[in-house]
Amino acid sequence: MKQTKRCLCLVLSCLLFLLACPLTVYAGEEGEEQEKEKDVTLAPYFLVEGTDPSTDPFPLKGTEVTANVNGTIAEIHVTQRYANEGENPINAKYVFPASTRAVVHGMTMTVGNHMVRAQIKEKEEAKEVYEEAKSEGKSASLLEEERPNVFTMNVANIMPGDEIAIELTYTELIEPEEGLYQFVFPTVVGPRYSGLVTEEEAEEGSWMESPYLEEGTPVDSTYDITVNLSTGVPISDLACNTHKIKVKQEQEASAVVTLADTGTFAGDRDFILEYRLTGEAMSSGLMLYEGEKENFFQLTVQPPKRYDPREVPPREYIFALDVSGSMDGYALNTAKKLISDLVSHLNETDRFNVILFSDTVWTLSPTSLEAKKSNIDSALQLIEDQKGGGGTELLSALLTAVHIPKEEDTARTVVMITDGYIYDEKEIFDHIRENLGDASYFAFGIGSSVNRYLIEGIAATGMGEDFVVTEESEASEAAKRFRTYVEAPLLTDVQVEFDGMEVYGTEPGGIPTLYASRPILLYGKWRGEPKGTVRITGKRGGEDYVEEIPVTEACIAQENEAISYLWARKRVEMLTDYSSKSGDQVKKEVTSIGLKYSMVTPYTSFVAVVEEVRNPEGDSKDVKQPNSLPFGVSGLAVGGGYQIGAEPSEMLLGLLLGSLFFGRLVLSRRKRQVRTLEE
Repeated sequence: MKQTKRCLCLVLSCLLFLLACPLTVYAGEEGEEQEKEKDVTLAPYFLVEGTDPSTDPFPLKGTEVTANVNGTIAEIHVTQRYANEGENPINAKYVFPASTRAVVHGMTMTVGNHMVRAQIKEKEEAKEVYEEAKSEGKSASLLEEERPNVFTMNVANIMPGDEIAIELTYTELIEPEEGLYQFVFPTVVGPRYSGLVTEEEAEEGSWMESPYLEEGTPVDSTYDITVNLSTGVPISDLACNTHKIKVKQEQEASAVVTLADTGTFAGDRDFILEYRLTGEAMSSGLMLYEGEKENFFQLTVQPPKRYDPREVPPREYIFALDVSGSMDGYALNTAKKLISDLVSHLNETDRFNVILFSDTVWTLSPTSLEAKKSNIDSALQLIEDQKGGGGTELLSALLTAVHIPKEEDTARTVVMITDGYIYDEKEIFDHIRENLGDASYFAFGIGSSVNRYLIEGIAATGMGEDFVVTEESEASEAAKRFRTYVEAPLLTDVQVEFDGMEVYGTEPGGIPTLYASRPILLYGKWRGEPKGTVRITGKRGGEDYVEEIPVTEACIAQENEAISYLWARKRVEMLTDYSSKSGDQVKKEVTSIGLKYSMVTPYTSFVAVVEEVRNPEGDSKDVKQPNSLPFGVSGLAVGGGYQIGAEPSEMLLGLLLGSLFFGRLVLSRRKRQVRTLEE
């Protein structure tokens, strides 16, 4: 009897706990509006299937990816196949990722015998066109960018028995690191932590309220990937550590890569294909594209040999480790191995500190410590004792790093180690820009499907480099690569001049220090005759460096059309991706670029409409396609939620999940507490 009372008390406590917190109620298949209070916690939730068996809750049946990699440029075709196996017309919404470097510049929709090429329009206009078609009973699709690496697809009026195919076309550049090429295709968006936001922010971030399948739930869709490599020089060391692959290679300079294990769902982790190109090392070069109205160039500057590492000045390293709930388990274990490796290999002349952050921030010491054995041992013990839990107050960790006293004549490097599951990326980028004179920033993304937008953005705005570690076995190699970058800056004070050739619109506007064997890439436009010389200057180990490239040796070819998209992507990236400034002038320029180059941006979207009324009754039901949890991500990363119309027992289960998995996040209210272990 006492045991029963204790159980009832526990259940009632959970319910009272939730009732005392600001809850978000997720509308189910009946399409009720979501009810939010003024303080809203945007949270992903576990899918609780409704009681209506006539509505198909999993309309996305399969995703097919074909990537054609020609040299260093990849053209990617993604086909999403939707079908309605229920009895009711439905409107499907799906949240999916893409590479931060990708330019989405094409979309078609096929319904039966109807194939419609999507039109690029201003975001609000595209949404109005879609909503009007939806209300009129027409089949339509809308592609919107939520983040540079997160998109939403809306498909309206999928009739019972329908099969609808949406094909997207991407272009991206593959940049080598230390001679290693890596083609990455993200497959799933990890659950995002947002803290408490205003109602206006809630509207913009509504995509984060996405359903997820609980760990171990079978996935009712397929995922297939094919990569066609054509490099022009022999390929070696072709491998994929994320998926089992089959390789068909009839020629040394080409290969076809497919998934070997088609019976296992491939869409719960990034697909990462690595390879090297043999033969002579690539040299610096210029590629030109001559269009009807505009001409574009891509300049590649290969770095010189490294100078003596002994010339590197003393450095200070601040390691910030994410110990939030989403890092619990596999990701945190991998991060521990990584940071232990980093700290253990510090030079005696270095100083260091360790910051731990979840929804609270701790530091190893108020000031950075000498890299002697006793201090390193203390740091390693602190790291080993950590367990994941709570939210992800990454900005608080950065603020803490800034306020740690800095010694003169010491180069400070801040190293962030996280899965990146946060909402306010641009706030992070702005902070880094404002403090760039005090430190350079490197980022390690830990996990099978990290937020690459955050990881790459920290490095891009912090003039550092980014690393992604998907498995614990990769931690040591990633740490080694980091040490190589930091210990040997190869070329500083880099300047590029075009003598005798008129160029404009150069991106990026500034060229950072080159830390390793990653080339400098410069995009721009040119007028008139392609002639003259490209002159590259800089400092290498304190000495002057000069390299000249004759423009007449440049390759002009129609196949280089992708350069125009890459230029446009880089320009939009500089204007919007890594800046929270979004004035009318920025919006106007980005919108103009999106419309001119037919590409998706924060202010332009693709919309396609089949001009046939297929659902005159207009009684379609809204369905959110659930994502699987990224491989290795704990259920602690997902908040509780329930759908209106579910059975009472299912609603109770949703509430209990909310208290167990997300209560701490709701109560955090973005507390920015900073404590030290010595306190």
